[in-house]
Amino acid sequence: MEFSSSLKENFEFRRLYSRGKSAAGRLLVVYARTRSNGRNRLGITVSAKLGCAVKRNRVRRRLREAYRLNERRFVRGLDMVIVVRGRGFEEPYRALEAELLALSERLGILI
Repeated sequence: MEFSSSLKENFEFRRLYSRGKSAAGRLLVVYARTRSNGRNRLGITVSAKLGCAVKRNRVRRRLREAYRLNERRFVRGLDMVIVVRGRGFEEPYRALEAELLALSERLGILI
């Protein structure tokens, strides 16, 4: 990803859940918060209840690719977490990408 890196630490996720804005859809929940640095940070969470590691990682890869292809459309200086809901687990790539962009638009983090 050209302008982004990953969120890794648990405290960063918790801070975003408590202080960030959120938008929920049928497949995903997106949390976002602005930061002073010009780089975006992205975190993706998928519950272990939804399936085995192979399936969870497939969903993560799809969402990471959807973000990467639309990275230039996002505002710079964001922390963003995407939480996959149970229905989003089996959905095709296009549905996940459309929902990600719709929720981001609702949060006002698209240019």
